[in-house]
Amino acid sequence: MGIVVANIKLSNAKDSGLRPVATHCIVDLGATYLCITHEIALQLKLEELQKRDVKLANGQVIKVSYVGPVKVEFEDRLCFTGAMVMGDTVLLGAIPMEDMDLVVHPKLLKLSVHPERPNVAGGLAM
Repeated sequence: MGIVVANIKLSNAKDSGLRPVATHCIVDLGATYLCITHEIALQLKLEELQKRDVKLANGQVIKVSYVGPVKVEFEDRLCFTGAMVMGDTVLLGAIPMEDMDLVVHPKLLKLSVHPERPNVAGGLAM
């Protein structure tokens, strides 16, 4: 499968007076969390909640800032989450995708709302 990209909007969930940041992100089904750049964390004035260990694809473990809360929006869906501050691009992982009930179409290389629930996000709570 190729690289899936999407446009999302990020904002500070505690400060609605700050303008949201519209960004282009990589959608990564193998990643767990939302990862944002240092510049976006500064722009949204997100506070560091703690340091976390992150294991990279090459096996290296690094400490990164975990910030939040972040409001994530895609089309008519939204969720609230924390974010790892790392890298030079935004990465959308499995937790926010599940929370917004999004699916990836591998053949189309496209992120979209769940086709069985186009109007209201759903999920398992059991």
